[in-house]
Amino acid sequence: MAKISKSALPREKPPVGVIGLGIMGSAMAENLLKAGFPVHGYDPVKAQVKRLAKQGGTAQASAGAVAGACAYCILSLPSVPALKQVVGELAAQGRRGSVVAEVSTLPIPAKEEARATLAAAGMILLDCPLSGTGAQAKTRDLAVYASGDARAIKRFAPVFEGFARATYNVGSFGRGMQMKLVANLLVAIHNISTAEAMLMGTRMGLDAKTMVHVLADGAGGSRMFQVRGPVMADRSWDKATMKVEVWKKDMTLIGDMLRDLAVPAPLFSASLPIYHAAMALGHAQDDTACVYAVLERLAAPLAEVRSTARPAARSAARSAVGKGARKT
Repeated sequence: MAKISKSALPREKPPVGVIGLGIMGSAMAENLLKAGFPVHGYDPVKAQVKRLAKQGGTAQASAGAVAGACAYCILSLPSVPALKQVVGELAAQGRRGSVVAEVSTLPIPAKEEARATLAAAGMILLDCPLSGTGAQAKTRDLAVYASGDARAIKRFAPVFEGFARATYNVGSFGRGMQMKLVANLLVAIHNISTAEAMLMGTRMGLDAKTMVHVLADGAGGSRMFQVRGPVMADRSWDKATMKVEVWKKDMTLIGDMLRDLAVPAPLFSASLPIYHAAMALGHAQDDTACVYAVLERLAAPLAEVRSTARPAARSAARSAVGKGARKT
């Protein structure tokens, strides 16, 4: 594994295509524009394409049109069917010799199939998932786990620098997704642990924002505490940077890999019901920081049970003590 060093940018930066202008894609496109790259974009949601145009990018009518205009393309897609459709258009209309960075969190076999399709059309596909949330993408606080053709990764490095703080060449095609799954396993656990800690503190009467400021700087802090702690403190999970319904897909991929490898994962397994509960409670479109609301809701009936049980417990304890005294 090697961290890609800063690359010398050409005087005239090449146009870059961004296909998929959702939370992550739109943030990458905006940062690329700020870095001086001409950006061509497409998304089936017209409002997202119009937003790119207002920012100074070029709106295209299809993924194929983007590929026809750019020798460097980024795919930020929500599903395997979307990947298949886009790759089909790129193979038909894209430029031979162009490099495509697939940054989505999708199954490795689906990416392998996409790579073969583009290779037949003379194009190179890289597997380059990202470490970071939508909020981090806005501030260019992303790490790229690049995998695949080493020369193509080096060619693409100046583009990565336009929207990420670090790029790592993690090896052969598919290693990027493997690294991403490991990273997301940690994220799943740290997100829940952040919610647990924040709820414990607020129940003790500590100020939520003070906790974020103090604890993030201590031994118990984590990147997820830094990113999600403020959202939990402000209760602003309705402004999603990673929707629960999207995270559910990532959790499934992690679970499948753990099962295939027969790796015990007690902490990850314990986190699953909390995310499932978030979906069941109507938080599908909310940020995953909403697990705080799930734990808060679970804590309420527990507190009620404890408060009603205390008098009986005290009475039972006094009775037991009395019996013990009589026996002596």
